[in-house]
Amino acid sequence: MAMTALVIDDSEVLREEIVRTLKEARLFETYLEARDGLEGFKTLLNNKVDLVLCDLEMPRMDGFRFLSMTRSRGELQDLPIILLTSREDRDTKIRGLEQGASDYVTKPFDSGELVARVRVQMKVKGLQDELKRSNELLRKLSITDPLTHLHNRRHLMEMVDKEFQRASRKGGALSLVILDIDYFKKINDTYGHQEGDKVLVALADIVRLRLRSYDVAARYGGEEFVLLLPETPLQEAQAIAERLRLEVQDHVFDGSLHGQVITISLGVATYPSPRIEGTDSLFRQADEALYRAKQNGRNRVELMSGST
Repeated sequence: MAMTALVIDDSEVLREEIVRTLKEARLFETYLEARDGLEGFKTLLNNKVDLVLCDLEMPRMDGFRFLSMTRSRGELQDLPIILLTSREDRDTKIRGLEQGASDYVTKPFDSGELVARVRVQMKVKGLQDELKRSNELLRKLSITDPLTHLHNRRHLMEMVDKEFQRASRKGGALSLVILDIDYFKKINDTYGHQEGDKVLVALADIVRLRLRSYDVAARYGGEEFVLLLPETPLQEAQAIAERLRLEVQDHVFDGSLHGQVITISLGVATYPSPRIEGTDSLFRQADEALYRAKQNGRNRVELMSGST
């Protein structure tokens, strides 16, 4: 992966010396330069930078102010910043470290020491980046259904609570669709659970491709799925449900399921409604609509009571 260093110093000669030293050590592929903290901060906002070497005393914006502005932004809080200073006093170094500096290099610097300190910070950054990736993977695993890769039930319930509160505050429409695969037990009994899993995955893929970026789709349990549609009135939610129903019905399976038509039944409920006081009643209305869809012949969309 290409790495980038940013060197901030009002001395062009010193910037060139630092860049030359780091190039000889082959630590980075790209080198950016800035003459003061303000220019350096703007450079950070417009480029992906992996490490900063920043002079402490500069015109317009010094190193302390640069540190303060950088650490105030969440995406830059873990960026390694090595301060360059001609000062030897303890208080200055403590102040810099307390404000977020990763390390100090005293000017005039020894090239070997500079390279060693940069290597240490890059190693630390590498470990931090790996930890972030691992934590993000764990977070995704904790909210994802392992078979369909849709959200799981626990995450769905968190999102339903969040979106319901937002709809209550702002007065927007929030729709919930519960869908169920028709005769799914027969599919498992006839073709086996492995083929049944293929049906679940195909349905999840259709749902994922057709919903908007801010919608939430989750496997609720077994062959039942839930769609959470923010800012979506009842008629629009009905249209979305109907498009999904038709697309599932028309989906062509391969293998032993080739020629088998799979259908789904869907129930739709929308807040605000006199029948809905909270998330429990939102689910109940959608579930009752799904039950009517099953009772009325399956492979159909039914709306919450009182909506027609």
